[in-house]
Order: sequence, then structure tokens, then C-alpha cells
Amino acid sequence: MLVQLSKDPMRLFDDIWSGTQQPSAPAFKVDISEDETGFHIDAELPGIAKENVALNIEDDVLTIKAEKKVETDESKKNYHRIERSSGSFSRSFNLGEMIDQENISADFSNGILHVALPKAAPAKKKKEISIS
Repeated sequence: MLVQLSKDPMRLFDDIWSGTQQPSAPAFKVDISEDETGFHIDAELPGIAKENVALNIEDDVLTIKAEKKVETDESKKNYHRIERSSGSFSRSFNLGEMIDQENISADFSNGILHVALPKAAPAKKKKEISIS
């Protein structure tokens, strides 16, 4: 039996790369929650400026992209360990038919990107067929 990802509510926000080759840890952490009005994604982006964060939707896939720039230090330091990461990061999530894509909103505060994804009105599945 084939199940379309967009119609399976348990797979709605699966990372589109799950099951394929990907780094052992995601680029950044997200929390996904739901209430009566919609779904909410909170992406943790510490140290990243709002100007370096982008959101887009293409073919029912929401992509969050962020870029953390390397801080340049004019003095010649001999580093013993560098654990802070820099570069471009992105995560993509399937949205499907349950989301009203025209009314998605986002705000960024204190290193947290909050994306509000309102639920779409349920499609009417009932149709009366006349008998001839």
C-alpha cells in the first residue's frame, strides 16, 4: 500500500532527508508543536543574525536556511580547539495539504526562529452523485 507523505499526519513534518545520507546530527535543532489553529516550528539558531536566515516553500516543502559567518580575529591566535561551527545550514520539511501556505508567518527573536503554520480548512470529501 502506498501512502502519500502529505496525507499521512504522522509523517507531516518529517525531515525530507530522513532515511538518506545526512550528517549524524541535524544542522540546527527544531521543536514542532500543534494547537487547534495550526502547527509551530521553533528553530534554534544561536549566534545567527536575522539577516542571515531565509525561509522558502517550493513544492510543499518548507526550507529554513541560515548562515553563520566566521568571526575574524586580527591577532594571530593558536587555537587548541574550535567547537563552534560556521557556514551554511538548512533543514527542509514536508508540509502537505494540511497547511494554509498563503498565511504562514515567522518571527525571529533571541536566536529562535518561530514559524506559524496555520491549518488549512478541511477539504470536503463528500459529493452527491445523481443517478440517471
